[in-house]
Amino acid sequence: MDVGNLSTVTQFVLMGLSDLPEVRYPLFVVFAVIYQITLAGNGAILLALGMERKLHTPMYYLLANLSLLDIFCSSTTVPKMLHNLLSGENSISFLGCAVQLYFLVALMGTEVFLLAVMAYDRYVAICFPLRYALIMTKVRCVQLVCGTWAAGFLNSLLHTVSTFRLSFCKSNLVNQYYCDIPQIVALSCSSTYMAEMLALVIGGIFGTSAFLTTLVSYVYIICTILRIQSAEGKRRAFSTCASHLLVVCLFYGTAIFTYMRRSSSQDSLSRDRLVSMLYGVITPMLNPLIYSLRNTEVKGALMRVLCGGACSRQVEH
Repeated sequence: MDVGNLSTVTQFVLMGLSDLPEVRYPLFVVFAVIYQITLAGNGAILLALGMERKLHTPMYYLLANLSLLDIFCSSTTVPKMLHNLLSGENSISFLGCAVQLYFLVALMGTEVFLLAVMAYDRYVAICFPLRYALIMTKVRCVQLVCGTWAAGFLNSLLHTVSTFRLSFCKSNLVNQYYCDIPQIVALSCSSTYMAEMLALVIGGIFGTSAFLTTLVSYVYIICTILRIQSAEGKRRAFSTCASHLLVVCLFYGTAIFTYMRRSSSQDSLSRDRLVSMLYGVITPMLNPLIYSLRNTEVKGALMRVLCGGACSRQVEH
């Protein structure tokens, strides 16, 4: 880190979701409930997948990693936001901001890569069902997952170092409820060319590769499903990837809407904070609901876990 940064800006001030003090406590209650639902939903998915032996397959191993990412991603920003809403203190230290940005970018990047791997898994399952067990072995699945985590955290390390090597001697007011690259770079009083180019080139290469992998996989999946003769066969094939496709649309839809519409007007900046809330808070809460409601096997495993716990308590009493 640049020592000059620490002597000029030692902390940042997060704008939060609203400038109105009277809505702080209602917002705290709302987001505390959302956070609890996120932890409970994704935790239940992990518990159900761990206890149900027939779900110990590559598809559900990938789903377990998605639930882990949703828990970690929400925990990177929401607890700090809840603390700020409750205390009225919106400051975050220079180091705390760097750590938050690092883990947020790492987890979001890992999720982009993981969604691409999940799309590839569904492509193999639907387009090459007889060879699925040979292609998506447990060893290969573990290798792909480890690669997604490594790529996400390495990508974030490059972005975090390039962002916080900048000099900050102007405003320390971050127009967001968490530390993110565009808002932090905008506060620099030194040249941001290298940081912006690194974000554009590396982020573009990684992001575009993952997006194209997901897109091409689903093009082949849809073409394969359309060639199936029976309506029941089409329904069964589509049901195996419907949940993941919905999660992909939700993730990329909110992400693109968040990062592609940048404006300097005050009203637009306020809307950007609300839209990013959908991207970083609401989506992790909805993912387990999508999988538990649309996936029969996950729904059945959750019911057996919940019923098993209820039955155990009845026996104890």
